[in-house]
Amino acid sequence: MNAKQIGLTVLLADFICLTGYAVYEYGYVGFFQLATANLATIAALADLTIALSLIVVWMVRDARARGVSALPYVLLTLFLGSAGPLVYLIRRAGTEATQPLQAATSAARS
Repeated sequence: MNAKQIGLTVLLADFICLTGYAVYEYGYVGFFQLATANLATIAALADLTIALSLIVVWMVRDARARGVSALPYVLLTLFLGSAGPLVYLIRRAGTEATQPLQAATSAARS
């Protein structure tokens, strides 16, 4: 596990703890009731929706280019928000570390 993956994993763990605590305190339905309680929270929810939609589009395109399925990460995003992209980035950072090694190995065999 490289430094990028460790940092993203810590961020993911913190985010899951925060989300879990909020759901514990307010319940799943209460969480969404509070997220739509007033115009300020609706604006924040709309901003989050737009941002995550853009990230999902990027994630799908990037996954296709890498030959992997984006479906698990898209589903995670739909149900857990930023957790989906964070898990995708952790996986992606792990494959980036092995790509130069694979390229060097392939070149050495030629």
